[in-house]
Amino acid sequence: MTKAKTKKKNPGYKLIEKRSKRWSVRGKDGKFINGEEKVKILLKEGKIKVEKTKKKVEKPAEEVVAEAATEEKAE
Repeated sequence: MTKAKTKKKNPGYKLIEKRSKRWSVRGKDGKFINGEEKVKILLKEGKIKVEKTKKKVEKPAEEVVAEAATEEKAE
């Protein structure tokens, strides 16, 4: 059996930190909780953070061509 540490017990679930520093969530029925429900619990407990990604906005090809044409005229 692996050495995992039970970090927090709650009436509905138990948080377990694995040796790999990842988290598992075990429900009160003894089964592991996965998927979106696990993510919600870990976010609520502050064990994981969500990073917002920056969207890269691409200009339509028409605007790029128009900008290039105006730059050529300016020179």
